[in-house]
Amino acid sequence: MSSFLSIRNLNVKLAQGTPILRSVSLDVNAAQVHGLVGESGAGKSMIGKAVLGILPKALHITGGEIWLDGTDLLTLPPSERRKRIGAQAALIPQDPLTALNPSKRIGPQITRRLVDILGWSKADALDRALELLDEVHIPDPLRVMRNYPHELSGGMRQRILIASAFAAEPKLIIADEPTTALDATVQKQILRLIAQMQKRHGTALLFVTHDLGVVSKVCDSLSVLYAGKLVEQAQMRRFFMSPIHPYSAALLAATPTYADPTGSLTPVPQSVIDTVEQEVAQHDMRHQS
Repeated sequence: MSSFLSIRNLNVKLAQGTPILRSVSLDVNAAQVHGLVGESGAGKSMIGKAVLGILPKALHITGGEIWLDGTDLLTLPPSERRKRIGAQAALIPQDPLTALNPSKRIGPQITRRLVDILGWSKADALDRALELLDEVHIPDPLRVMRNYPHELSGGMRQRILIASAFAAEPKLIIADEPTTALDATVQKQILRLIAQMQKRHGTALLFVTHDLGVVSKVCDSLSVLYAGKLVEQAQMRRFFMSPIHPYSAALLAATPTYADPTGSLTPVPQSVIDTVEQEVAQHDMRHQS
């Protein structure tokens, strides 16, 4: 199976030299879902932003390769890189309320990328937007196109962002914790919708989350990240049956289960944290510039 996205030894640092991503390598196969798991602050979202070319200005890629459909994006001039990413990749962001422009109606926010970046006619872009809103189960799409974001529920706004991400038929979508701002019932609906859309469109999907329960439902494989360093990568079944790294095993043990809803939570042992911190420190010593 071919990798549509292939990241090799990606290093990202703050301007003063503090490492954020440490020699990250991972693959997202065509038409497959790869989960990226870790605690808050582990650097999960930074991997997605590095791929999409939207890292914060204080962060810089200092080494590595990002291959998208056979081309290393980091070798392209900035204008060509933006064009390639715009045509082949899209983002489902974390918070639908802040991701949508509150001063603009929904319609133009879906069609703008199709018209401005991909050169579609306004009529074709409008037809495509209505088609996608119907596909994500939004009733009366034409009315919703005229609404402002604040007039819609959180679940409706997230469905709109999903529709927008799939609008131009990208071959890769990065979903950056797309259910974090939603309640549990709506989370389940949105996860099911993303899985259905991904299968229907055959899209490669990098799914960023801190929730192993979510990963088990939607992903084919996963990478576990700690402090910007990958500690384990595996196919889903193997990971949940026999995690190899002590940190991965500790994360699984700390995950609540429906089988024992009244059981106490199990924190990650300090000895495991010490082990993975030592691995991070050893990596930094080997890669000091």
